[in-house]
Amino acid sequence: MLSTRLFTYRYVPAPAPGARERLIVVLHGLGDSLNGFSFLPQALKLPEFSYLMLNAPDDYYGGFSWYDFGGQGNPVSSRGIVRSRQLLLELIGELKGQGVGAADIHLFGFSQGCLMAVDVGLRCPEVLGGICGVSGYLGFPGEYPEKFSAVAREQKFLLTHGVRDAMVPFGPAAEQFAELQKLGVPLEFKIYDKDHTILPEELEDIRGWFLGLERT
Repeated sequence: MLSTRLFTYRYVPAPAPGARERLIVVLHGLGDSLNGFSFLPQALKLPEFSYLMLNAPDDYYGGFSWYDFGGQGNPVSSRGIVRSRQLLLELIGELKGQGVGAADIHLFGFSQGCLMAVDVGLRCPEVLGGICGVSGYLGFPGEYPEKFSAVAREQKFLLTHGVRDAMVPFGPAAEQFAELQKLGVPLEFKIYDKDHTILPEELEDIRGWFLGLERT
């Protein structure tokens, strides 16, 4: 059973574990908690994957946040992003210390959690199993490619977004992700007719992507 001293967490073991631990670290959105994604293991139906669901570090009106929300690029937000990035990189080290290889650690994030998953994926010094982000945007877009890790262009990303998203507008996010693709990041971007939520068909696409990683 995996654990962490860095976050409040819930560990959900794989229903049919394989020879090694394959883990999805789940990062919720603003004002939510790990409870908001308790549906995910059943929805994705990935028998060989376990889950580590986290609460973000800061209290936020009954839930939690990864960084202060003052709008994209707000300098108040930036300090929280850097702090949460460091915590998540330390978490990867903790998990490796418990026997999980970097290539078996996957990140899944929604909204703020998406930003954090992508940020960590671009800066992590080791290749992770895969990074999936839903309905988010890019932190510090002006710092790339200079701040890419040496393996950023080897990481696998799946990002999804909705054209009717009023909370995280589609246009600016799509432009940021397209720029990452131009910079050589292997990023798959899927678009849905949705607002700031997750659709059943989107979950099915995410499931297929994770299964594809499992076969590699």
